Amino acid sequence: MSRFLTPHAAALPSTVPFVGPETQERLQGFPFRARLGANESLFGPSPKAIAAMKAAVDEVWKYADPENHDLKQALAAHHSVSPAHIAIGGGIDGLLGLICRLMLEQGTPVVTSLGAYPTFNFHVAGFGGALTRLPYAGDHEDPQALLDAARKSLAKLIYFANPDNPMGSVHRAEVVEDMVANLPEHSLLVLDEAYSDLAPAGTIPRIDPNHPQVIRLRTFSKGYGMAGARVGYAITAPDLAQAFDKVRNHFGMGRISQIGALAALADQAWLEHIRQEITLARNRVRQIARNNGLQPLDSATNFVTVDCGRDGDFARAVLRETVARGVFIRMPGVAPLDRCIRISLGDEAALTAVEEVLPQALAAARAG
Repeated sequence: MSRFLTPHAAALPSTVPFVGPETQERLQGFPFRARLGANESLFGPSPKAIAAMKAAVDEVWKYADPENHDLKQALAAHHSVSPAHIAIGGGIDGLLGLICRLMLEQGTPVVTSLGAYPTFNFHVAGFGGALTRLPYAGDHEDPQALLDAARKSLAKLIYFANPDNPMGSVHRAEVVEDMVANLPEHSLLVLDEAYSDLAPAGTIPRIDPNHPQVIRLRTFSKGYGMAGARVGYAITAPDLAQAFDKVRNHFGMGRISQIGALAALADQAWLEHIRQEITLARNRVRQIARNNGLQPLDSATNFVTVDCGRDGDFARAVLRETVARGVFIRMPGVAPLDRCIRISLGDEAALTAVEEVLPQALAAARAG
């Protein structure tokens, strides 16, 4: 280990929260038939966004606008807030890192759910925060347990995703509004709404954009189909939004990504088309699961979590056998959520591959 690292950095594991499909392809020596593990949108971005990004390639020699001015203006109009309420960063993952850098010192208490999005935990550990992780209530994160733990531990940050990853579950808007109304004075709610563009009616809470204790996180990676462009944004009180300028990489946003996001945001008709495609794909995955004797969970996202009906070892065997047959999927990482596998929604070719491979993987897992 290099002698130049801080003691804290030297003590951290040299790991990342996710093993990418490219890594798995290199290890297994062949490409996946279907890439359904990262909750990307196989339906792709708006054709207008693609055209805008292609046109921008000739100007890739230019830096992007470090103020993200045009995109901030468009997002502010879209959400009926002021540009001062918007902060833009490299996907929600990048924004989570900036939040932790701004808010945490060694030992700062933080509350999250056991099994929730692990990238948040990765950043908390990186900046020395002390995590308390609360179990899910069934297939849902438990807002009351998070609030109770935050009061007990004096947590500065509470991480809560709605809709949820990895279970795909969702709380109604009034549940989240009640959570916001009962936040301890010392806590900031990091509300991850990555899947909000795909969520059913009644999911999006009404929260005053000037609320001093809430940061809402959104992304172009899911509904807008631009995961590779790395465009995320926060909606929060102006003093919190401005604080991101203290630590963010001001030239971190790519010019092509900015232009693509602007065009995608303007094409709400495409987003509605994607919602319809996802509904059809969700129904098909649910039927595939049932045809194989498995129980699909209700989903408010672009993936379906499937209960394999046994323990985590069996679900891991199903996952392993599915991946070995060329279909990339993932699963929750902790019990009792790890009784499930998780299948992202895709096009006809991808879902046909799932339909073919899943019964083979189940037979192999049961035999093993």
